[in-house]
Amino acid sequence: MSSFASAFCVLAFGIGALAARPAQAQNQVANYGYGQPGTASYEHFSFWTLNNRRSDVGYAAGANREDARVSYAGPTSVGGQPGFRVKFLDGRTLTVVPSGTTLLVSGAPGTAPKTFTWEYEGPVNGVGTVCSVCVADAAAAMRLVQAHYLK
Repeated sequence: MSSFASAFCVLAFGIGALAARPAQAQNQVANYGYGQPGTASYEHFSFWTLNNRRSDVGYAAGANREDARVSYAGPTSVGGQPGFRVKFLDGRTLTVVPSGTTLLVSGAPGTAPKTFTWEYEGPVNGVGTVCSVCVADAAAAMRLVQAHYLK
């Protein structure tokens, strides 16, 4: 067999093997926080996508990051600005409005919003674990939120 034919067979086999592999699910997450981690007033949201579609919303609060179940509750607007709602199991609803690279999160109408900023999840000074599904920066986090949670 010629070297060309051998190379063609190897290439064809390799492409066929790749095509036969099932696709891996693609997760991404944008993490936002309010306050200082490890304190009682700390709050954290995680906005997840799966295969480029909105999936889960995570929420944790307090010094020990106690999880509370929340769900996406649809789009809304506040003062003409697009946003969305998240709902807790107890029925409490928060409104989330993107603003620059931050999220303005408010409860009852008329209350001052809390400003949540993007949170880096990964190694610090070479210590810690790489978060392979976390978006790289505040701009990427905002793009994820705007593309998947405002509609």
